[in-house]
Amino acid sequence: MRQVDLRMAVNAVSDVVQNRPKPLREFDQIHMKTGDMVMQSEIVAEWADGKNLAFIGDGDAVSVCVAYLRARGVLDFGPKKITVFDFDERTVQAVKRFADQEGLSSLDAELYNCLKEFPHCGQYDCFYTNPPWGASNNGESVNVFVQRGFESIGYHGEGMIVIADDDELHWPKMVLANVQAYSARQGFYVSRMQRKLHGYHLDDAPDLKSCNLFVSSLPGNGKNLTGSEAVTDSERLRNFYGQSKAPRVLYVRERKRPDYGKAPEDEYWLELLENDQ
Repeated sequence: MRQVDLRMAVNAVSDVVQNRPKPLREFDQIHMKTGDMVMQSEIVAEWADGKNLAFIGDGDAVSVCVAYLRARGVLDFGPKKITVFDFDERTVQAVKRFADQEGLSSLDAELYNCLKEFPHCGQYDCFYTNPPWGASNNGESVNVFVQRGFESIGYHGEGMIVIADDDELHWPKMVLANVQAYSARQGFYVSRMQRKLHGYHLDDAPDLKSCNLFVSSLPGNGKNLTGSEAVTDSERLRNFYGQSKAPRVLYVRERKRPDYGKAPEDEYWLELLENDQ
């Protein structure tokens, strides 16, 4: 990776973190730690330099970091265009507000549930996804997100898949094996892997890391793309967000409020000085 001003990078990512919505654990939303987001954003920017990049979900707001770091002059490389597809309207609107506020013309977001057919097949060069990790279904939930990534690039190009990576636990190995096998069946191979790279704000597993799994299309792949279909197979949807947690929600809707970026009033109360009581 190229040299960057670390202080400027951390401060820029801090701006992004300040403006992203809180994670919903029931949907396996778990935020990456800030220092690792700085590193990850540089990795993504270099990997997707000059390309059209689709984010299939992005609760971490890595997409925003990548665009913002380039706009601030911290990086002099990065994707030509970034589109975030997420079923959480809070995430979509946070991306749009930040892009508008900072003049990030290369960044946009669209409300989309990965269980529905993908609306823009073949319009991107590469995709990024950090999906629900599939601990309770051997990675089938990961494969649904990866499928949408493949469709976004017309089964021709590259993808970066962020999933759990641990030498001691059993389930991350099963997930990695399943995702690699699924990718191979779709005409992709693992071109490289960056192991145990990211930490998370995860109370019940603070030491669990994730890897970057890079997949690339085989020569001639993508010629038989027939469009996209909704995912309805009950076996693929079983334990999607964890044990006994099949998908029931189409979209997470945002409650509009005028004080974005400020603490909501239901988080605190004021105890007054004696002379003001």
